Amino acid sequence: MILSDKKIKSLLQQNELVIEPLTVQSIQPASIDCRLGSHYLLVDENQNKEGVLSFDKQIKYREITSDSIILPPKSFILATTHEYIHIPNGYSAFVEGRSSIGRMGLFIQNAGWVDSGFKGNITLELYNANSLPIRLTAGKRICQLVICQMDQPSENPYKGKYQGQTQSVGSRVYLDN
Repeated sequence: MILSDKKIKSLLQQNELVIEPLTVQSIQPASIDCRLGSHYLLVDENQNKEGVLSFDKQIKYREITSDSIILPPKSFILATTHEYIHIPNGYSAFVEGRSSIGRMGLFIQNAGWVDSGFKGNITLELYNANSLPIRLTAGKRICQLVICQMDQPSENPYKGKYQGQTQSVGSRVYLDN
């Protein structure tokens, strides 16, 4: 079941759901708008010497902290939400790009899902599908968090390799068994 603004506000007031900092304008009828942070990661082509990325080797990234960055056409970057999120056990969420942003040709993803028990800022995967560069500006609404109630609390809430992240975090697929 997708939560309404009324239920979201109730969970926030009870400190079960944490989204900080949060503005009143961020709460939508069935979602919460999240803003773009100021931390980015780019795959460092010079440090990934084999010239190919693989699942079993750590990827090297170039870190950028800026209030504004230009994403060239057909380019990919990792970014972070300004908001710190804590999804309580018994709830889960998914991240959707805002329609107005998608209409500019900016695709927003985060593997789509935020597990029950996750704590941290959300790393976003951004791709400019347009033929023109797109200026990304910290503090602008970039995506929406849709929260769902599960049929029951998780037996094992999320404690994975991205728990507690506060900035953009690159792929850690190389840690998989």
